[in-house]
Amino acid sequence: MDFRFLIARRYLAASRRVSLVSVISALSVAGVALGVTALIVVLSVMNGFYDLVRDLLVSFDPHVRIEAVEGRGLTNADSVMSVAEALAHVESAAAYVEGKALLSYRGAADETQVVVVRGVDAAVFADSLAAEGSLVASTTSGSFDLARRGGRAGIVLGSSIGLRLGLYPGLTGDTGSEVALLSAPGIERVLTQPLGLPPMQPFVVRGLYELEPVYDASHVFIEIGEAQRLFRMPGQVSGIELRLDDLERADEVQAALRQRLDPETYRVQTWYDLQRSLYDVMRLEKWGASFVLGLIIVVAAFNIVGSLTMIVIEKRRDLGVLQAMGASRRDIRRIFLLEGLLVGLVGSGIGLVAGLGLALAQQRIGLVPLAGAESFIIDAYPVAIRALDVALIVVVAVGLCAVAALYPAARAASLEPALAVRGGD
Repeated sequence: MDFRFLIARRYLAASRRVSLVSVISALSVAGVALGVTALIVVLSVMNGFYDLVRDLLVSFDPHVRIEAVEGRGLTNADSVMSVAEALAHVESAAAYVEGKALLSYRGAADETQVVVVRGVDAAVFADSLAAEGSLVASTTSGSFDLARRGGRAGIVLGSSIGLRLGLYPGLTGDTGSEVALLSAPGIERVLTQPLGLPPMQPFVVRGLYELEPVYDASHVFIEIGEAQRLFRMPGQVSGIELRLDDLERADEVQAALRQRLDPETYRVQTWYDLQRSLYDVMRLEKWGASFVLGLIIVVAAFNIVGSLTMIVIEKRRDLGVLQAMGASRRDIRRIFLLEGLLVGLVGSGIGLVAGLGLALAQQRIGLVPLAGAESFIIDAYPVAIRALDVALIVVVAVGLCAVAALYPAARAASLEPALAVRGGD
């Protein structure tokens, strides 16, 4: 074994008495271990929240969306869908029509509410989403049936709307509550033709779905053809939504579509682009927390500077003897660099085991529950361990410890052997 490593290990761990130097060295190792543990646990929890929010949003946001840059909508949806479906990783493409409308219900009292109306192809929509446990699988009452039967089209509402207005789907699909929708073009027609009847389209409630209250309290679904009539968009759609076999391939598909579609005519957005401000804030919080917790490791590195400098002062006679026996200044410098690395490796190793152990325990058994978990969709803090994050934490911790050893190593290498042996400076 290299004599420099043996000496470095002896200086750190082989002392037979407890001294100030050994205490400071132990504190340095503990500081590095604490910093690494905290970083692994906190970043894993923040990754868990990021994944939770992303999966929740992607349950009703597409992986990739194609829209018109200008104008009300796309007029050549079939050709654009053909281009998209020919790409690798694209599982399905579906056109949609979306806009705001006034939902009216004549029950015990006249009720109205502004809602976001989304026109979809029910068959394609069901095939693309049912397997993912999102909207179609979340239909809690009735069925996701939008077809026109008996002169009345179907509508599927969020459970929050149904509860507030007292709406219910019929047992046979055609005997449920009846509502009417009035779009902005319809309101404009009422204002310009005040003597005419309000152009409100009637619908029968066929189903209620339940997702997040923020979503199901405002979104309703109808057949795409009904939406085109409601919003006066014959032959047009608002956009095309793509579902992929791998969410992480969205950027790749976006780049391929931008090469094949005119960028001045079509806007291609990924799931990240659709909620960019939220995702950017979550990433900023993650790296901000990493910086703050990283200060623990920085403080431990300062302790390393102090402990190794004290070792240089305490062992200067030994260092002089080593140089007199033939050790070069480079060997002396490497001894103290190895000491810094040893502190970093031992502290990072302890922190790695502790951090991963706590993160895995939280992931498997939920050690720390969420306060007020009955109001959330999860009952414990979510955890997602990223190998890249863990590797980066360990490399940075060991690197800071090695950098902290540079000054003591340089000071030790600058000792004059004769003065050191005599006990001088």
